[in-house]
Amino acid sequence: MNVRIATRKSALALWQAEHVAGLLKAMPGIGGVELVPLSTRGDEILDRSLQKIGGKGLFIKELEAAIRRADADVAVHSMKDVPADVPEGFCIAAMLERANPADALVSPNGERLPDLPAGALVGSSSLRRQAQLRMMRPDLRIEPLRGNVNTRLAKLDDGDYDAIVLAAAGLERLGLDDRISQPFTPDEMLPAAAQGVVGVECLADATELRAALSQLNHPDSVQTTLAERAIARVLEASCQSPVAAHAAVGDGAMTVTALVATPDGAESIRESVSGAARDAERLGEDLARRLLDRGAAALLDAAAATNA
Repeated sequence: MNVRIATRKSALALWQAEHVAGLLKAMPGIGGVELVPLSTRGDEILDRSLQKIGGKGLFIKELEAAIRRADADVAVHSMKDVPADVPEGFCIAAMLERANPADALVSPNGERLPDLPAGALVGSSSLRRQAQLRMMRPDLRIEPLRGNVNTRLAKLDDGDYDAIVLAAAGLERLGLDDRISQPFTPDEMLPAAAQGVVGVECLADATELRAALSQLNHPDSVQTTLAERAIARVLEASCQSPVAAHAAVGDGAMTVTALVATPDGAESIRESVSGAARDAERLGEDLARRLLDRGAAALLDAAAATNA
């Protein structure tokens, strides 16, 4: 079986696709593996926020279109960018072992968050990150920051920002972990649902391909991803919503923590649940319902109105 992998052209997306390609090449029954790099609207339009042009789903839809056209067989994604509801006819056939799920502060001279001067300018387009930064440092000025990892680092190095926040996993995968000034603990900043997880998408009826891809699944990462994505699904949250989630597994048990906040960090709701890891999806759904019972919908509506 030959496999063509649709991927974005950024350095990180190519790293992820090449990583999956390497795993596939080592599997019996897999012949040639080819990358199909594509440029998406989300990559091309950098002068407007993702919320204004359709959200992170833009990165996903054009790769899915390549699969529908039979130009590719699979697409490789950062699972944190994948909407909670996968389009009909598609499935996430594999979820690889999770890398570091943390967010990381990057500053020019290694300054940590408490070291930044009063009113420091921090770059981040994520409402989730903005809310939690302001919960820790209400004095910060936070402005949008778009582009791939190297583009964002270049803007920091050019002096456009005093610091920026990126996913630790992306920096580590690109060999840029020396740029991390401060990795945030989950107590400081909860990550996005499924942050650090690479997923492989294909057509739901591609039975033979799905069976092959399923061998790449990492059981603990599948469980944590299912729990965290269930939270986003029940809350009807998008990738841009100020919603954070983190699940941890150990000895068959799982603890899931989630946060909903207003973008200014003035209001927030945080909850945790624990249970058997085998009930991952149900745990995530239960946690989301607890958040809704405490008023999460109003916070999400307020965030949506602010960023309309």
